[in-house]
Amino acid sequence: MTQKTVLMENSELTARLFGSYDVNARMVERAFSVTLRNRSSEEGDAVLVSGEDEDAVRLAAEAVRYMKDMARHNETLTEQQVGYVIDTLKEGKSSELAALSGDCICITTRGKPIKAKTAGQKQYVDAIERNTVVFGIGPAGTGKTFLAVAMAVKALREKQVARIILTRPAIEAGEKLGFLPGDLQSKIDPYLRPLYDAMYEMLGAENYQRQLEKGVIEIAPLAYMRGRTLDDSFIILDEAQNATPEQMKMFLTRLGFNSKAVITGDLTQTDLPTGHKSGLSVAVKILGGVEDIAIHTFTDRDVVRHKLVQRIIRAYEKYEQSEQEKQEKKAAAKRYRAERTSKGD
Repeated sequence: MTQKTVLMENSELTARLFGSYDVNARMVERAFSVTLRNRSSEEGDAVLVSGEDEDAVRLAAEAVRYMKDMARHNETLTEQQVGYVIDTLKEGKSSELAALSGDCICITTRGKPIKAKTAGQKQYVDAIERNTVVFGIGPAGTGKTFLAVAMAVKALREKQVARIILTRPAIEAGEKLGFLPGDLQSKIDPYLRPLYDAMYEMLGAENYQRQLEKGVIEIAPLAYMRGRTLDDSFIILDEAQNATPEQMKMFLTRLGFNSKAVITGDLTQTDLPTGHKSGLSVAVKILGGVEDIAIHTFTDRDVVRHKLVQRIIRAYEKYEQSEQEKQEKKAAAKRYRAERTSKGD
């Protein structure tokens, strides 16, 4: 029997690590065939990891240490986060987890630190730090927009920029909403709600409203960017897969001095009419390899929403791959028949 002990700072931290009804602890136990026990003594709280296999116990203890670090910065440690730690350690990529223990991006109004939760998110944040233009491409729930807004708020607080500009194409997601009542702000609100939610989280509703009134924060449809030069700004284009190639070119050429732009989107969720190219996919093809422009692609492993979201994304990817293979087989069979016919067979 091999045992390892991970010291804890207090019982509250241990409770967050174990999770509700010890769900997190059971995930580690099943993954590594070990047993986790909470042990209190005069020296303080500790988690005792025991098992028959020495390597399994070592990895499980390492998982507990990373979970302990995550629990310090989160009110709750989710099953998705625990699963990410387990999978990463099993793949021998512990260095990726070590990189996640860096400084937080910013603090929310509730005192919650915003940090990258996966290696993919950390690479995305680093790319925004180093480059003037960054494309963040990937499935829903990977933090593309949320982290971009966090980086924008950080830049504003540190006076690296004078304002934040948030924009997205005003295209309905498969539904016809008809004419909306009210002024321009009322009409575009439904399209920009995800951006509002992220800003409220970072700044609070009252502070956000004050900054909006002063022009420090601006939210507008993509069409309203034409003809402008955006200096000293952090600009975020969200849902960029719904921009046309012409709109994307227009947006990218708005960039002024001392500005930074982040373009986010999911190429699998384009709402453009059938037959229309996505400006995001065209831009990625054209701008790949251009200096000071980074293109970061998220995967389903970077999903930080409910664990079911990750499974849904994988199921859709599997289905789409299967459909593509069917289409390729049909095309190949059609070509074969055409060749036979041309030869007179």
